[in-house]
Amino acid sequence: MVTGQGQRPGVRASPAGGDAGDDAAVIRRSRDEPEHFAVLFRRYAPEVQRYVRRRIGADAADDVVAETFLAAFGQRDGYDLERHNARPWLYGIATNLIGRYRRSEIRQYRVLARTGRDPVPEPFTDRVDAAVSAEGARGQLAAALARLPAAHRDTLLLVVWGDLSYAEAAAALGVPTGTVRSRMSRARKRLRRSLARAGLPAPDGAPGGERHDQGQGELS
Repeated sequence: MVTGQGQRPGVRASPAGGDAGDDAAVIRRSRDEPEHFAVLFRRYAPEVQRYVRRRIGADAADDVVAETFLAAFGQRDGYDLERHNARPWLYGIATNLIGRYRRSEIRQYRVLARTGRDPVPEPFTDRVDAAVSAEGARGQLAAALARLPAAHRDTLLLVVWGDLSYAEAAAALGVPTGTVRSRMSRARKRLRRSLARAGLPAPDGAPGGERHDQGQGELS
């Protein structure tokens, strides 16, 4: 199915702007002109920074983002040019690097659980139901995130905070789409139980809530 903008559900076009070409074209050109890889950095560094900072805090985020793009630059010769959107690739690299900072990540969620203060300007739950206290739900979700197995947390947050489709999250993690679907279901059940124990419903669009787009779109 194609939307009104000509995009399949779950497929995000490369950002428009002064740098022509989709991500694959940029990477292809950068193999001969290494400096052209900066186009990819300009396109995606801000959103990768937000994702990483939200997960492990500001102190380590700059290093992880820099390492993400350095690693991507070093791996560009092996990039599959049939994948025109490089977001899943970049988020996969960033998520692997976040694995080195598990203790920092857990501390981040525990601080958020205590204070309700998200380190990123956008609210932790972007579409909080009017009947739910945003700060109350935020704290409970953060505490529950800290208790999730790492693989389930990675999958959940790539979809919810990274805004990847299930197919894109699968590509980022190097697992089948069915594995992503299974992890999402288990993670959401655990988060909903945590919210229920606190007397809070899971807001739609929050990590414990349901997405109307279940990520069935294919990769571009």
